[in-house]
Amino acid sequence: MSAKTKTATPTAHIILDEQGRARIDGTGYKVIDVVLEKVAWLLSSEAIQRQHPDLTLAQIHAALSYYYDHQEAIDAEIERDNKLAEEMMAQAPPSPTRKELEQRLAAMKAKSP
Repeated sequence: MSAKTKTATPTAHIILDEQGRARIDGTGYKVIDVVLEKVAWLLSSEAIQRQHPDLTLAQIHAALSYYYDHQEAIDAEIERDNKLAEEMMAQAPPSPTRKELEQRLAAMKAKSP
């Protein structure tokens, strides 16, 4: 008797976009968006729905189910995104302080008639 091979496929609520990213069908949400709210903010499915009332609990659970089936790949994507964000922040010029902004505003007002 041979063992059956199981392959996880997208559910009725999850589709793969042209870049291979899992999305919640009929919405603008990526699975990773829901996952980050669950993992980073420790939100329950119900709390996520309160934040996004346009999502059903079934859609949220489908997104989380897809995540657990593909956790290694999605965690790697999160890590890549975090690394890219850190690199971009390191390259960005420093933000002006409130004092600097107030000085700029005062200079602009002084120049205007």
